[in-house]
Amino acid sequence: MKTEVHNAFEVIKNGGIILYPTDTVWGIGCDATNEEAVKKIYALKQREETKSMIVLLNGERMMYNVFKEIPDVAWQILDLSEKPTTLILDNPRNVAKNIVAEDNTLGVRLVTEPFCFKLMERMKKPLVSTSANISGEPTPKTFKEISPEIIKGVDYVVNLHLDKVCKNPSTIIKLSLDSQVKVIRK
Repeated sequence: MKTEVHNAFEVIKNGGIILYPTDTVWGIGCDATNEEAVKKIYALKQREETKSMIVLLNGERMMYNVFKEIPDVAWQILDLSEKPTTLILDNPRNVAKNIVAEDNTLGVRLVTEPFCFKLMERMKKPLVSTSANISGEPTPKTFKEISPEIIKGVDYVVNLHLDKVCKNPSTIIKLSLDSQVKVIRK
């Protein structure tokens, strides 16, 4: 794992994009503060830049670096969640502008998955995470289901968990600073 973290870090540090296992599905990722790297992911996925992507964080400190204000209910939801949960929160900062949604929100997920956690520890930055598919196509459940176009389009494929069968994508909950809660995906 140490080698994979190092290799992925070197690619990301130089503005590259990676294909990697997350706590849910295989993801395409990059430095969430690098606008050019984010553009590469949109191009590879053939996705409109108006459709935002989520960002992985490795703890409370990183969460507060991205959001000045976090509703108390966010921490309660994360504590009570039994499966990976993405929160969409208001007014992100310190991330690439082209990853923020038009309504000035950003979807984030705190991860404990060892590879992702260690990579972000090394990066000291959040990591973009979007499913490893062309926009509109089904989300692959295994590495073997990822299209050759995606595999060839990234700068590095993390050589871990290649036989893992992925669970469902995360639950997505939108929380606004005025305490509105909306479940986007269960």
